[in-house]
This record gives sequence, structure tokens and C-alpha cells, in this order.
Amino acid sequence: MNRRIILQSAAAGVAGMLLPGCASGGPLRQHYPRRPRVRLGIDQLVESGFAALDGQRVGFITNQTSVDQSGIMSRVVLQRGLGARLTALFGPEHGLDTRAKAGDHVANAQDPITGLPAYSLYGEHRKPTPAMLKDVDVLVFDIQDIGVRSYTYISTMILAMEACGEAGKAFVVLDRPNPLGGLRMQGPPLTPGFQSFVSQVPVPYLHGLTIGELARMAVAKGWVRKAPKLTVVQMEGWERRMNWAETGLNWVATSPNIPTWESPFYCATTGILGELKQVDIGIGTPKPFHYAAAPGIDGRALAQDLKRQGFKDIRFKPYESQVKPGFGGVELIIDPEGQTDLMAVAMALCAEVVARSAKAPLSGSTASARSLFNKVYGSEALWAALETGTPWQNLVADWQEPLRQFKENRTPHLLYR
Repeated sequence: MNRRIILQSAAAGVAGMLLPGCASGGPLRQHYPRRPRVRLGIDQLVESGFAALDGQRVGFITNQTSVDQSGIMSRVVLQRGLGARLTALFGPEHGLDTRAKAGDHVANAQDPITGLPAYSLYGEHRKPTPAMLKDVDVLVFDIQDIGVRSYTYISTMILAMEACGEAGKAFVVLDRPNPLGGLRMQGPPLTPGFQSFVSQVPVPYLHGLTIGELARMAVAKGWVRKAPKLTVVQMEGWERRMNWAETGLNWVATSPNIPTWESPFYCATTGILGELKQVDIGIGTPKPFHYAAAPGIDGRALAQDLKRQGFKDIRFKPYESQVKPGFGGVELIIDPEGQTDLMAVAMALCAEVVARSAKAPLSGSTASARSLFNKVYGSEALWAALETGTPWQNLVADWQEPLRQFKENRTPHLLYR
């Protein structure tokens, strides 16, 4: 196997979630007996002798998901290799240990593993300050994303890139797989005016990019207002068609409600619905995001009607909520090897749940909840459709041209064919 590291660089300016439930537990690991097929960016960096960081003082954006191929924490790997040149850590939403709940602010701290200062990028600041970067020449990003636009790790990366551009610091991304694969591009675009920390870049809701590819595209497209010099340390062995199990890598929970590698499929499908009030998507149960329920719904009838919609690679079972008495709906069973349009399913669930519960999820939502719902979706179109009873298929039809354009626009920035 060719172990040569591949570094992809782009100079500044040169073309080259959070869902309250969807963000969120501790470092639960799933183990697979096979030998990993994929070498991560952190593995490639080590093999190169830390070439991308040669002689520089390093800040590290990391959390519990940052591990190498064998499961060793990336910050331990960097400290062993760099010594005192690793000067500071930075943590996103959920903190370094990924245990903080969605939306909970995280304080600055000292990392008990490395002894280094750990600056929170989900507390008083969401963007590194000049003072935080004082002893840093290059900022390295190594966090496992889930491939969903509203998941806030993307936003943390983009704002950190901007801070580095403004401060004259370099930025390095250690690439990782997209657990939804690299082929699935589905869902609504981000409408101008709806950019926020839960929709930081104008990509489809499911974008099919690795975090490194997204960084490259962000620089090339000017989505980073002041772009830094960017280097992406590429993986070896990853293919766009792969699901997580095929990589042979262990999964580390990215947040409290993303405990398994299949969780991103469910988060993508019910996460937007979960932004509404008076719904149950399974948060607080052993199966977060696996359900779609609301008051007064006949789960058996809903399951039968959804089955008649003809969605492939997904099944619906009647469900009666145990955490919210009187709530009925369906349990989802998604085939992660399939290519069903998860966002079309998401729209069908939103429409059916709202209509069958006499619009309780809308009437129970505050103005701030409605605003967040629209920011997560990327426009007011879904809320308006749910209020008026407009067929959900109309929304899906409206996405198709933006999706076609995105597929064309992203091609030059792909690292894995």
C-alpha cells in the first residue's frame, strides 16, 4: 500500500448544530474486528514526520473524536511528536470530552490529559481571539463531523479559519471520513440571509464532503471572509461510496445523541422535525433521532401511509412514546447501505406529523424556536409549507436545480474520486 502523504494546499483567496438534539454523549466507541482500511489525516501526518507543522508552534482544535487509526487520542499523538511546540487546545460545542449537552456553554479549562490550556469555542467566544492565538503559528483542526450542515463543528472550523486569516496564521485540516458517505447530496440549500452558527456555509443540508474538502471549497468560494493559508492532510484508502463500517475504523460518539456510526442517518432524517415543539424524536431514549411522533397521532395509520409513499431502504414501525404520554408516531429503521433520499423522508415526516397532530408542533413553538427552525432548514419555506399544507414534494422539487449546481461546483475541490 502506498503510504505517501498527500498534502493539498490552497493560498488565501485562491480557488483551490446545531440541532438541539442532533448535537449530542460521551465517547462511546463501536469496535469492529477487521483491520482498518482507512488511514486518517492524523496517521498520514505522523508518517510524514509532522511535515506540515515543521518548526511551528501548534494550536489544536480537538475533542474526544480526535483519535488515530488505532484509537489513540490525537492530542496525545501530537504532544508526543511535537513536545512543547503544541501550545494550546481549542474545543467546540460539547467540550473536549463531547459530554456537554446541545447548546450548553463550555468554559475554558486545563486539559487533564495534556496539561495544556483548553480554550472553549462554544462559550464566551465562538471564534479564536488574537490572545488565544498569541503562542500559535498554525492552527490544526481534527474533529469528526457527521455530514449534516447544521452540525456546529463545521461552523467552528470556518470561524477558526477566518481568525487565522485575520491573524496571519496558517490552518491545517487533518481529514476524516464523512459517515454519510461522499455521494449523498440531498436537502435544501441555504438561502441568503439565513446564515448562522447552525448553517454557516451555503451547502445542501447533506453535502457529501469530507471536512477537508469542505474547507478547500470554503476558501475557493470565498465563504471564509479572510482565508488563511490552508493545508489539508488527506486520508488514504477512503472512497466516496464507503459507509463507516467499511472503513474498519472505530466510532467515537461525536456528541451525546450521536452514539453510533448509524446515528447521522437518523439525525439527518428527524433532526429538523426535532426543532419543533410538541414532538418526540427519541431524545432522552436509547435511540435518539429514531422516532417521529406528536400528540394524538395513530402510529399504525402513519406507518402504513408512509410505506405507501414508496421510500426505499427505510421501514416504518408504529410507535407510542414512553417519554411523552399521548404521543404516537413511527420508529424509523434505515438501511445505511442504501441511498434513499433522507431529506425527502424528512419532509414527509414533518408534513405528516404536523398535519396529523392538528399543527400542535407549530402552535407550540415560540418566535425564537421558529427562527432557529428556519435557520436550521435554511429558509422559511418549510415552515410556510407546514402552515399552509403545501405538499412536501414541492419543496423537494425546488431543491433539484440548486443540488445540480452544487454537484458541479464542488467537483474541483474533491480529494477522493
